[in-house]
Amino acid sequence: MILPIYQVDAFSAKRFAGNPAAIVPLTAWISDEVLLQIAQENNLAETAYFVADASGTADFHLRWFTPGGEIDLCGHATLATAYLLRNYLGFTKDEIVFSTQQAGVLRVYAKGDLFELDFPPFELNAIPAPEGLAAILGVSESSIENVYLGRDMVVVVHDESEVYAASPHMDKLMNLSGTGLLLTAAGKDFDVVSRCFYPKMRVNEDPVTGSAHSHLVPLWTKQLGKDTIVCHQASERGGTLYCRMVQGRVLMAGAAVLYMHGTIYV
Repeated sequence: MILPIYQVDAFSAKRFAGNPAAIVPLTAWISDEVLLQIAQENNLAETAYFVADASGTADFHLRWFTPGGEIDLCGHATLATAYLLRNYLGFTKDEIVFSTQQAGVLRVYAKGDLFELDFPPFELNAIPAPEGLAAILGVSESSIENVYLGRDMVVVVHDESEVYAASPHMDKLMNLSGTGLLLTAAGKDFDVVSRCFYPKMRVNEDPVTGSAHSHLVPLWTKQLGKDTIVCHQASERGGTLYCRMVQGRVLMAGAAVLYMHGTIYV
């Protein structure tokens, strides 16, 4: 089997920044085992696959795989797929509608050089800080203000310097609740800064995580008292998300750029 493959840097207007995603267009679904093997071979945070949606409810059916398995929601690979469809695969509509297995129908809007994702929010519940959390994250004990649990664990610290300086113990993060851990604070140059860790999915630190902002945007728009915020994910590669809450939905926009186009043999 011969398949095309593309690699796109998402949430960045320049290459070698943002979050790289592989995209494999398919004419029909192949086995989940092979989808996972391709994702493991790519060894990126995410590999996205899509086929034309025959149900009439969407333009395409979309799935995402990390090296550790299929995931329920992924922002950067959705943005990357929309960018690829609009700029290289001949899709001309400004609205791209994706059906997904667990996140329902997702819409992406082409807005000039940006693509805006329309995502569902994750519900967050306040929880006590797990024992030894500060040491696990490599932050000061007094810096932790609040801890929440949704799909991921969200840890709010009092200053962005703690986010930048954190040095988590990945083996110990594996024992915490949630798919991943999001470390976040109010920012100075940006409204919000964060770093996101997913060792359970074989992604120690994800460069820029759209689905994480389905946790962070509802939280921070409420705390900051405004509906529109600019978020920066402070990984080594870094990325910027232009976010807003609209009628209970999380909208996040970012740029993307093509890095690679090739062929894979399965």
